[in-house]
Amino acid sequence: MYKTYSMEIGGKTLTIDIGRVAAQANGAVFMKYGETTVLSTATASDKPRDGIDFFPLSVEFEEKMYSVGKIPGGFNKREGKASENSVLTARVIDRPMRPLFPKDYRNDVTLNNLVLAVDPQCRPEIVAMLGSSIATCISDIPFYGPCAMTQIGMVDGEFIVNPSQAQWDEGDLKLTVASTSEKVIMIEAGANEIPEAKMIEAIYKAHDVNQEIIAFINQIVSEVGKEKHSYTSCAIPDEMFDKIKELVPPSEMEEAVFTDEKQVREENIKEITAKLEEAFADNEEWLEVLGEAIYQYQKKTVRKMILKDHKRPDGRALDQIRKLSAEVDIVPRVHGSAMFTRGQTQICDIVTLAPLSEKQRIDGLDENITAKRYMHHYNFPSYSVGETKPSRGPGRREIGHGALAERALLPVLPSEEEFPYAIRAVSETFESNGSTSMASTCASCMSLMAAGVPIKKMVAGISCGLVTGDTDDDYVVLTDIQGLEDFFGDMDFKVTGTTDGITAIQMDIKIHGLTRPIVEEAIARTRQARLFIMDECMKKAISEPRKEVGTYAPKIISMQIDPQKIGDVVGQRGKTINEIIERTGVKIDITDDGNVSVCGTDKEMMDQAVEMITIITTDFEKGQIFKGKVVSIKEFGAFVEFAPGKEGMVHISKIAKERINHVEDVLTLGDQVTVVCLGKDKMGRISFSMKDVPNA
Repeated sequence: MYKTYSMEIGGKTLTIDIGRVAAQANGAVFMKYGETTVLSTATASDKPRDGIDFFPLSVEFEEKMYSVGKIPGGFNKREGKASENSVLTARVIDRPMRPLFPKDYRNDVTLNNLVLAVDPQCRPEIVAMLGSSIATCISDIPFYGPCAMTQIGMVDGEFIVNPSQAQWDEGDLKLTVASTSEKVIMIEAGANEIPEAKMIEAIYKAHDVNQEIIAFINQIVSEVGKEKHSYTSCAIPDEMFDKIKELVPPSEMEEAVFTDEKQVREENIKEITAKLEEAFADNEEWLEVLGEAIYQYQKKTVRKMILKDHKRPDGRALDQIRKLSAEVDIVPRVHGSAMFTRGQTQICDIVTLAPLSEKQRIDGLDENITAKRYMHHYNFPSYSVGETKPSRGPGRREIGHGALAERALLPVLPSEEEFPYAIRAVSETFESNGSTSMASTCASCMSLMAAGVPIKKMVAGISCGLVTGDTDDDYVVLTDIQGLEDFFGDMDFKVTGTTDGITAIQMDIKIHGLTRPIVEEAIARTRQARLFIMDECMKKAISEPRKEVGTYAPKIISMQIDPQKIGDVVGQRGKTINEIIERTGVKIDITDDGNVSVCGTDKEMMDQAVEMITIITTDFEKGQIFKGKVVSIKEFGAFVEFAPGKEGMVHISKIAKERINHVEDVLTLGDQVTVVCLGKDKMGRISFSMKDVPNA
């Protein structure tokens, strides 16, 4: 059965075809928003995956270059591994949907989104987000949806629902909000110092639009939705929990988990695990799920103590931040470095500066963005949590954390005209116990300042957690959550910003949504915390950007030349520019509009290169003074090279004040001489004089 549905969102038509394609998937929708076209499918395995204690959900966002009329770059003319944008989009789809599947569901589920065509007025990411929700809702896969997602941009202070790609790229806000029919379940934002009140207004504007979409989805489900299939529950048996509590009373579990030392807590849990393994040695069925049972017992214990007694595992007050420390210049020779420590979370960030030619090239679906000048990379090695495993490169989590810190700092970076450098910040996680991405933001901000990057304002970040009870008004918000509170709590609400406003948000939850009072309290708490971190920690390590880049950082001199003179600087087959580079050791970049960047570490050599370029691009006038080298001697005079590829002739009569019979009597090849320009001779060559140099 082939059915089509449509609705207007943000002044553009969303059309959904069901039953037209991909009939063998559990759920499939052929989505069009404007002319952007995405196929979204949801599939599930028949049986649960053996031996796992988590829900195996996979989300894919496949960018196909044919969707924008391109052939992929590189030697292999087909799409390779997922781009960073693909990974980040998949994460944004995963985060709100995962909590809406049954907690005891262990069947493999894959949500696939294939981008077939892109209309720049309708971003494919939002189409895929909605497509995944609708495909799952109409499928037979158990799901407590629907959920809907809306993006909000802001141009000239006005909110735009589902903005075009240009409005998204150039506006002051990039906000994605997911909602159920009652509550907000996910927030992702990058912002140009948006005030907290304005951000809350934008969030709930998106939430209101989501309610319209959810009503639309419910209509579709009522007409074509499949009956949800039954599944094998992986819930822990009640009798097992009763036996565990008998062997390990709640008071013993409280004593085990309530400590500010992660290692001590883990050792306590190991002892409890060993005790229960011995007790259940004859019950293989219980032994298989013992790890999950102990996890849930810890979770219930921690949640009860926080919610009822307002007692945190490490003894802090609900709004108290862990011990802070910060320092800069901990790594020699690099262009900038800083370390930020908050409790048992520690990040070292290192900044590298390079010419703008080192910008990252991007081959993606957004034709407005072909290169990235600021790159933030985040690494999370196993030793940071006391584990051992080989490094396999950055995963989705690392890419997501790096992108979050990158969004946090982009609004305060200087323009390319103010600071003509490509900038790379790398955050190395030395120790982790909660919210390393926010520590990465703080460390990166200080590292940029230490490197001499003239950022406009200081940026800090913090994360708030949440524990909820049985009613909407029974909850506790926690400032600066550690790992245990993240694992066992209901929310990880990360916010970064300056003293004037928010630069980034990433909110994940494990429950079916947040009420507006919770969102408002979390945003207010994060503001208080980030101001405290800046004043009490970061500013004491470094209060403002250094006035100059470091000794080992490349220096850049920018100059403007007549675009018609670019060919003179480059020379035939690059001969002239390569000779300048060989003589001075600098790097030279020239743009089509005549902007020249000379980059190097030796100021004297850079000045020489600038002088050479200036000479080459200057129209020669009588009376100009040059220094050059004798490169050729003839009977009638000598040729002097005064810049790479540029020569002038000194006639024998113009070499010395007295008469000379032979040029060789005064000059030899390689001599450095000072000459004055006499104009051009009858043959159009530049004519020089040595004897007429003023004060010679």
